[in-house]
Amino acid sequence: MKYRFSHYTCSLCGADYDPEEVIYTCPKDGGNLNVILNYKEINAQYNAMKFHSLPEASLWRYLNLLPVDDPGFFGTPLRRVGWTPVYKPTRLAEKLGLKDLWIKDESPNPTASFKDRASAIVVARAAEIGAEIIVAASTGNAGSALAGMAAAVGAKAVIFAPKTAPPAKVAQLIAFGARVLLVDGSYDQAFDLSIEVTQNLGWYNRNTGFNPFTAEGKKTAAFEIWEQVIRHLPEGRKNLTLFIPVGDGNIISGIHKGFKDLHALGWCERIPRIIGVQSAGSAAVANAFQRGNEKILPVQSDTLADSIAVDLPRDGVRAVRAAVETDGTYLVVPDEDILAAIAELGRVGIFAEPAASTAYAGLVKALDEGIVDPDDPVLVLNTGSGLKDVKAALQAVPAAPIIEPTLDAVKKELG
Repeated sequence: MKYRFSHYTCSLCGADYDPEEVIYTCPKDGGNLNVILNYKEINAQYNAMKFHSLPEASLWRYLNLLPVDDPGFFGTPLRRVGWTPVYKPTRLAEKLGLKDLWIKDESPNPTASFKDRASAIVVARAAEIGAEIIVAASTGNAGSALAGMAAAVGAKAVIFAPKTAPPAKVAQLIAFGARVLLVDGSYDQAFDLSIEVTQNLGWYNRNTGFNPFTAEGKKTAAFEIWEQVIRHLPEGRKNLTLFIPVGDGNIISGIHKGFKDLHALGWCERIPRIIGVQSAGSAAVANAFQRGNEKILPVQSDTLADSIAVDLPRDGVRAVRAAVETDGTYLVVPDEDILAAIAELGRVGIFAEPAASTAYAGLVKALDEGIVDPDDPVLVLNTGSGLKDVKAALQAVPAAPIIEPTLDAVKKELG
């Protein structure tokens, strides 16, 4: 089999592995594996101005920077993942005192979250290697993404989710035809169970912080940010600053990987400053960053932002490095600020679930603390739709009044 990448490199010990030597993590120390592209071969055929082979408006436009073959399945939701919009909400920027603010909204993805990117690549990889069943642990979004992408191509998916997962997300899982098993425990326990099942039943595991191809899907957002925003910044402008919500760490490490790929190719001179934002109730990565080391210590997660509620982040080391290596930082915000951010984004037409609004809450805090200057170009990543967790959204806004069906009642209510 001819591979579209050179090798894997362990993020902890630096050991290299051929594509057929390993599947998930480093055999020596369990470290997350980085997929290393054939940069010389890519540069010999493409350049920064014309580097994609497919013009379609999806992540597959970057096929030549991905480690999987074209999976086909045209006319299915698998081909619709990515190339999400970037909005420039001027009223919000003016309120914050920012010169330039962009929000990249991932909710138009087929299952309404960023996680479709990873699942699309993992499903393509599963088809390449002939895997019949794909398994994942999820609080909802990753599982929904896998279930949706698997359904799109007729593959089988099994999802382990904590029984506390929001009903809307569980409904998605079931509607897509996945086999759903609700675990009487935390996400971390569901994660460990899925690994045990993988080892004993031989199913292909999609878990973030475990399967190296998940970061390869998530890195495509970096390519889009580069193409949609960075390449259009005037020369001499300050570097872009990204605000990214962080749970297990795979989104922020994947986006960092995407920019490192572009930099290694010589196509992106400056990697953006990356700021990770966590809920104060689930801040294991931020804690490690503040201690000044890469030792990820588990916490007892307690936050309404279920998609980033993780006791022990499985991609924490690379998540710390994403901030360290880009002169970024980590911020923690309380749940009340996360809810306030849902309402704030809603007023400019962007409906975010709690995990997604966490990034915007981090921007507000960064401005208050002088971490970001008013003339810094800023992009906030909105990772998922508010429809994923309507219960949380209702906590973020006033209740609608109930009135009599009369004109007088309308006038009275409106004052």
